[in-house]
Amino acid sequence: MLQQSWAKFSWAMLAVGLVLGASLQWARAADAPAAGRVFELRTYHTFPGRLDALHKRFREHTMKIFEKHGMTNVAYWTPQDSPAKETTLIYVISHASREAAKANWAAFGADPEWKKVAAASEADGGKIVEKVESVFMDATDYSPVK
Repeated sequence: MLQQSWAKFSWAMLAVGLVLGASLQWARAADAPAAGRVFELRTYHTFPGRLDALHKRFREHTMKIFEKHGMTNVAYWTPQDSPAKETTLIYVISHASREAAKANWAAFGADPEWKKVAAASEADGGKIVEKVESVFMDATDYSPVK
């Protein structure tokens, strides 16, 4: 009987812990500083046959260097349909503000590690990115991501 009561108590405590943990995660997300946070949608169009090199560069280096310079990686996509799927990377990053974005990009562009990575990734086949499009966005008040 005591063992059954202890088992029920243990399960109840586990459930309470899970609920509290989920609540704390929600509270932290809700309290995250949203004021001024800006999202940047970037679309990279590569030269033909160079998308895999771009994926490799992002996977192995670029995302880490972004974080080092105050940029938050949000999500990365490739189109499903041709011809865009062979030459296009679309991603969203966030910055603390529009002013921070400008400073982040300047620091990223001047970073010696980035310069080395970019040169190495282009050594085998030349330039990777033909065109970059950038759009800065604000999250709406009803957006799950703020």
